[in-house]
Amino acid sequence: MSNNTVNPANGAGLVNTFIANANNSNNVSVSRGGGGGAVGGGGGGSWYEAMSKAWGATLDSQAARITDLSGQIGGGNDQPSSMVALTAESLRMQFISNNAATSQNSVGDSLKTLASRSG
Repeated sequence: MSNNTVNPANGAGLVNTFIANANNSNNVSVSRGGGGGAVGGGGGGSWYEAMSKAWGATLDSQAARITDLSGQIGGGNDQPSSMVALTAESLRMQFISNNAATSQNSVGDSLKTLASRSG
């Protein structure tokens, strides 16, 4: 496994991956007005959509790590260290998933409150 830290010095960790995904203008064109345009191409999606896509890409990356470790174990590398690494990556997936859900819910609730106050 090439990258097993959250935010290593080389800049390839999960935190930096999330930030890069959120800032990737090739995948999401973000409008400051929070409009509901399409995401991708030149659509002008909201920053909320950009955050959702960044969480999704981060979760996809973590799922790939888990799949890779599972494949290694299934392929005969069933050493205790491999099992511990798979468990650790699975727990990291749970942590990331919980944080994604919490942030999505918090921001969604905030947007709902904002909308009710301004309308």
